[in-house]
Amino acid sequence: MTQPELLAALTEIFRENFDDENLVLTMTTTASDIAGWDSAKMVMLVLAAEERFDVRFRSRDIDALRTIGDWVALIEAAGAKP
Repeated sequence: MTQPELLAALTEIFRENFDDENLVLTMTTTASDIAGWDSAKMVMLVLAAEERFDVRFRSRDIDALRTIGDWVALIEAAGAKP
């Protein structure tokens, strides 16, 4: 998948999890940019991304996620499936 495709798929996941159809993600979006993004929500987002892309993330990789760009890079490195 290309980075724009991954960003679009992540946007769908985030919109569903935050129940906000108007949510717009960019490669520089961080948790502080989205109201309600806490540790519990992070768990839900990670699980949803793992399921959607058929990948598994290591704890240390999850801990390093700071921006949506980091998410895209991690999913690419994990060998995401369309």
